[in-house]
Order: sequence, then structure tokens, then C-alpha cells
Amino acid sequence: MGWTMKLSLSLRPSRCTLTVIAALWLAGCQARDSQVTGPPPTKSEGTSSDLLATTPSFGEPFAELSAADLARFAAGKVEFQAVETVAEGLGPVFNEASCASCHSGPVGGTNFRLETRFGRTRANGTFDPMTEFGGSLLQDRGIGFVSAPAGPHTFNAEVVPAEATVIARRLTTPLFGLGLVDAVPDAELLRLAQIEAESDPETGGTPNLVREIRTNRTRVGRFGWKAQVPTLFQFSGDAYLNEMGITSPEFPSENCPQGDCAALKFNPFPALNDDGTAVVKFTDFMTLLAPPPRGPNAEEESDGTQLFASVGCSACHTPMLRTGESPVEALSQKRFHPFSDFLLHDMGSLGDGIEQSKATGRLMRTAPLWGVRSRSKLLHDGRATTLEAAILAHDGQGRKARDRFQALDAEAKLALLAYLKSL
Repeated sequence: MGWTMKLSLSLRPSRCTLTVIAALWLAGCQARDSQVTGPPPTKSEGTSSDLLATTPSFGEPFAELSAADLARFAAGKVEFQAVETVAEGLGPVFNEASCASCHSGPVGGTNFRLETRFGRTRANGTFDPMTEFGGSLLQDRGIGFVSAPAGPHTFNAEVVPAEATVIARRLTTPLFGLGLVDAVPDAELLRLAQIEAESDPETGGTPNLVREIRTNRTRVGRFGWKAQVPTLFQFSGDAYLNEMGITSPEFPSENCPQGDCAALKFNPFPALNDDGTAVVKFTDFMTLLAPPPRGPNAEEESDGTQLFASVGCSACHTPMLRTGESPVEALSQKRFHPFSDFLLHDMGSLGDGIEQSKATGRLMRTAPLWGVRSRSKLLHDGRATTLEAAILAHDGQGRKARDRFQALDAEAKLALLAYLKSL
């Protein structure tokens, strides 16, 4: 008996799975009345007018961009690859001197650069990001010796303080397709969270509600391992400051090296480092960078769709979302396949212990699975080097899906892993 028949007998989609599918379909039908874009994340059918055009390889812009948008992408790519210097405002502490230093292999991907966050648990059980020591993000490089108007000084790399009780490593994430994620209306993600909560509270996701600096509004976070950033523009400015030490209008204050704010009097470039132009160009690059194309064997792995849902993967790794209106035609009202709900889930022992905004130490954003076949390190800290190892490390709200995967016979496991390798 082949795995397909075994699946129909022993891994028939649960009532929960069917409820989720039905609820998401109803959500799509109701979208017209509520001004929320549809159709539902789990439906894959569509017309040529709203299905996303594909690209032949990683690192390319969206297909069928206008000449103006292609020019924006090209200018953004130049900025993305530019290497910042001390004379341009790099540092005084930083992680890398260019965006491409982390997001390469291919262009816009990840070279699996690990960064460090740290903190400690207070006596009352709350999390302390240890800002007085430069936390929670460690900048592991310094610009070294400088001769500033205030005198000579050496800016060294930061180190994790001995007082830290929580230390987490995080992989830099790929940038592919983030313009689509940015274009999903907040209401769509809030609706998805409601549907998940009503369908199966045990696995339902939580939106991380954070402040959008530009508008001073509360928005649904969707970028970063904790979904702590609401928009690509804010993500760009945040990265320029915290990764390269480049200040800009929304992030005008330098990080205090190892928490020592007095050292900033020796900063060789104390004025605003970027007037916002570079941040906008990097945002343009990410906005117009196409999502990963499906693997060459994608059409052969359709059977894995049923396994993916039956095991419970799709409860968090939502196969399909839809964007709202966008001035970029390639992003407007498009269905796309990120395989993530971009919500927070309690991952138990797989949490990193760091708190950001509303995300506790156990809560992590669902990692998108599109392009996962191209990655040799998985999970937030890169501990897993195979898809199977990543699945088996799931805990908390992901534990039941992990256990169902473990219960599959060898043939079904191979079929599900083959499906994941087609993403």
C-alpha cells in the first residue's frame, strides 16, 4: 500500500484543518463587505489578473515592472551593495558596512551571518534588554581609533556582558518578496489571527502590535524574527542604524557603544548620517525584489500539499496571502505564497528568550518557507541543517505538528520533505 492510501486512512485531515480551510474561504467571501482583501490564504485558484507573475531565478526584480520602477530597483541595488565608510557615518559600533554583507548568496538572500542579542531576567521574572550595556542587539564591530575634536578615542566591538543571563543568536533573513508582505493590509493579518484563534486556539497566532514611526499609528508587525517591525521603510531605517550605525530622520540617535553614551562625544560624524535618501533606496530595492521562484520539481510535488495540511504545518505556515492596493502594479491585489501567517506563536523551548515589543521570549514569528530549499541553515539560530531537523526541533504550539510528522511512515516523510524542497 503506497503512502497516499495510508494517508487517507491514518492521516485524514482533522476537523480543525477542515475548519480552518472553510473559515479562510468564508473570510475571502466576506472581504468585499469589510474592505479587507481576499481571497483566503489557503485557496490557490485564481485568474491571471491577480496571480503573481514568477521570475526565473533568485535575486531578480518583479516581472513586468514599469521602466520607472526598474530604475528604482537598479538604484536601490546600488545602494544595497554600497560599502559605508567612517566618513559617511559608519559606526561608531556596527555589525557590517553594507546591506549586501549579510544579504548575499544570491543577491537579497542570506549568507547565514549570525548576530547576537542578549539580556537578563529580572527578579520579578520580566525581561531586561540591558540597554545600559548596549543591549539587546550586540554590535560586534567598532570603527577603532579616531581623532575627533573632543580628542582621540578607540571604538571597540561590543561584548556580551557577564551579567547577561539570556544570549540568543539570530540568522539574517532573506529579503525576497518582502514588498508583497509589506503590501498585505493589517486587517488581513488581524482577520487571519481571528480565524486561527476560532478554529484552533492551541495553535492560533498572535499579531505583534507595534508603533509605525512615520505615522505614529499602531500597526501589525511582520518583519524580523519577532515581527517587531511593521513596514519595509521602518525595517530599512532600523537596519541602517542598528547594523551599520547610519542615522536617518526616523532613527536620528546613535547607539551608545556598550551602553556608554558619553563615548559619543568622540563620534567622528555626529550629524545626521543620511537625510533619508539611502533608506528610501534600500526600501525600493526590497520592495521590488521578487519572491523566490518555485523549485523545478514543484509540479511533481502536489501530493505533498495534503500532507502539509494534515500534519498541521499549514496552521502557521499559511500557504497563501493577498496584498491590497499598491502603486506598484506587480504588488497590487496579488495572491502570493509565503507559507507564513507572519504572526507570533509560542514555540516553547524553541523560543530565543528575547523580548521585543509584545513578543515574549517564547514567541517567534512564523518563518516564511518560500525559498527554503536554498537554505543550508534553518531556524532562528541556524541550529538545524536539514528540514527534518528543523521540524523535529519544533515545540510549544508546533509540538503537535512535530509529533504528527514523527508518526508518518518513512515513505510519507520523504514525500512531505520533497514537497518542502520544492518551495
